[in-house]
Amino acid sequence: MQQVTKEQLQQSNYFLYIYTPLCGTCNLAKSMLLKMEQMQKQELFLEMNASLHPEFMQTHQIESVPCLLIKKDGEFVEKMYAFRDVANIYQHLIMHRPELFSFR
Repeated sequence: MQQVTKEQLQQSNYFLYIYTPLCGTCNLAKSMLLKMEQMQKQELFLEMNASLHPEFMQTHQIESVPCLLIKKDGEFVEKMYAFRDVANIYQHLIMHRPELFSFR
């Protein structure tokens, strides 16, 4: 997982994990996302420290952290706040970007 850049925010498709460093729930969510990247053997997520990007948070009406912001075809299509478990996260991601996931 890598910190998002301004250029990456202009891309049409991405999964953006938004967190704050001292948030325990954020750390748990991040561990689930990292596990998914390991299982897929590819980087799937960009990450953003909410504390460093207050304008982005306000512009995109991010209500709380952790948040997984899904951008597809240039549109923000989902803000996921309840991570629950890896299977739940996969369900949301596959719905929006099935081509990224191969299950063998």
